[in-house]
Amino acid sequence: MLKILGKRSSINVRKVLWACAELGLPFQREDWGSGYHDVNTDTFKALNPNAMVPVLIDGDFVLWESNSILRYLANRHDDGALYPHGAVARARVDQWLDWQASDLNRAWSHAFMALVRRSPEHADVRQVQRSLDDWHRFMRVLEGRLVDTGAYVAGENFSLADIAIGLSVHRWYQTPFEHPHLDAVDTYYQRIERRSGFIAHCIGVP
Repeated sequence: MLKILGKRSSINVRKVLWACAELGLPFQREDWGSGYHDVNTDTFKALNPNAMVPVLIDGDFVLWESNSILRYLANRHDDGALYPHGAVARARVDQWLDWQASDLNRAWSHAFMALVRRSPEHADVRQVQRSLDDWHRFMRVLEGRLVDTGAYVAGENFSLADIAIGLSVHRWYQTPFEHPHLDAVDTYYQRIERRSGFIAHCIGVP
């Protein structure tokens, strides 16, 4: 059985949990991270030298980086529905997975830490506003994409990209600030939040 190391409050851990639900994969999860088992130990760093969650253990195979874990699980257990086999369709999923990790997440990180986690290290008002401005800008990029597809991020079908970006959209709505109205994002979120994997692993956690 798969083992997932990481606390449920981590958005990156929830990516993996949701993917397992979509793929019908049983797993065991152990709480690691702030407030739980310490990731800054030699034992954990032997699994992930970055001392970060999630970590996936599949028999003798150990893997870290949440989007890499998503791809691995789909490559091993999916029939191409979540992660298409065709080069063009797969590249589109990869593009939005990478955009979520490198652009969208980086934009909202500071604002989320200040407004939800109440981190004293992220309390500078100007930096919070800068983070919100960047977040709004990238959400408008997503809005444009969803207007084009009329459905999901990579096209007409739900994919791995929607697991990653759907969680970021969830965090958008769960963070207290005045949200610009984005019709396509609103519709997308209503579609995403009805999925059983989202209901099981994402509701109630910002």
